[in-house]
Amino acid sequence: MKHLKIGYLQQHNIADRKTNVLRLAEGIRDLAMRGAELVVLQELHNSLYFCQVEDVDNFDLAEPIPGPSTEFFGQVAKECGVVIVTSLFERRAPGLYHNTAVVIERDGTIVGKYRKMHIPDDPAYYEKFYFT
Repeated sequence: MKHLKIGYLQQHNIADRKTNVLRLAEGIRDLAMRGAELVVLQELHNSLYFCQVEDVDNFDLAEPIPGPSTEFFGQVAKECGVVIVTSLFERRAPGLYHNTAVVIERDGTIVGKYRKMHIPDDPAYYEKFYFT
């Protein structure tokens, strides 16, 4: 019976998205070197958690899928030979946004995605403002 080695990353993010993404890539590489075959990233990992306020400027953080993040993490997956599960702020169409998990295969291709269905709306978790 073969066992799947799983690694996960939970990091302290800063306001600079590029720095966060590069640190995640370093973490993925480290986990792959230690034998991980599947790497799961934290929810909405590219930026600070923005759902603590209702601010229309935060919609600028959203991106299409496929898009820049899936391309970047696809390259990292291929380089490291691992499957990656990302969590992205997806812009599906004008005015249609999702909190989306994307599965990227070892060859860098997108093999699946899941749009979060249970959207909290509590103090400091104003996700219904952002996500469909």
